[in-house]
Amino acid sequence: MEKKQTPFGYLSFSAFAWVVGLLIFFPIFWMVLTSFKSELEAVSIPPSFISFDWTFENYVEVQARSNYFKFAMNSVILAVGSTLVGLVFAVTCAWAMAFNPTKRTKSALLWMLSTKMMPPVGVLVPIYLVFRDWGLLDTRFGLIMVLFLMNLPIMVWMLYTYFKEIPTDILEAARMDGATLPKEIIFVLLPMALPGIASTMLLNIILAWNEAFWTLNLTTSDAAPLTAFIASYSSPEGLFWAKLSAASTLAVAPILVIGWFSQKQLVRGLTFGAVK
Repeated sequence: MEKKQTPFGYLSFSAFAWVVGLLIFFPIFWMVLTSFKSELEAVSIPPSFISFDWTFENYVEVQARSNYFKFAMNSVILAVGSTLVGLVFAVTCAWAMAFNPTKRTKSALLWMLSTKMMPPVGVLVPIYLVFRDWGLLDTRFGLIMVLFLMNLPIMVWMLYTYFKEIPTDILEAARMDGATLPKEIIFVLLPMALPGIASTMLLNIILAWNEAFWTLNLTTSDAAPLTAFIASYSSPEGLFWAKLSAASTLAVAPILVIGWFSQKQLVRGLTFGAVK
């Protein structure tokens, strides 16, 4: 029999969850708070939480120094572009592995996942040289290809998990009704796996939006996203914490809003198949 949870146990678990959640959220809270301080108050000891002179000066200076909307547009194009390109390959690959498996399917899945364990710096030099010779440095197309290939294993794994939960009888019925392979995927498989596809898209957008290593090493100005926008406030003269916090807040705000409104779909996509 399932053990009934006591009120004390429920309250203890809830309190523990709130403490962990607040600890995780505190750096974001402190970043936003610091963005409204002066540079002197940002480094003052002991730090002030509420009793300081609130100011929007940092946001005004950040916008005056850098074209925020240009960096933001590059981030949107890179995140959405790499996601859409990745879906084309991930859907077909996951469909083949889920509904037409071979004895090498599991090995292929593990091999794809193992590529995520390799440190990116290990392949920086060859990729940089290829980009230089092919004229792809500081281009949106080049970065879209890198981000798409970097996140493709995760997309394939998530979609594979979703597709495995779809009864094969439905696809066989569609074939008996005369559906071709493209129609089977587009009109039968994709509508049934729409929650999984949406979760995969959201996760890939978040990963691409937060990617800093490749965007900092393969761009300079034209294709630089918000990660480069934040890094530009780290200079040899020192770190201006208030302005750096304002730039960071502007950079993470869009993805925080997206994550907040889509958290249920994202959690469902990450846990689907793990719990029956």
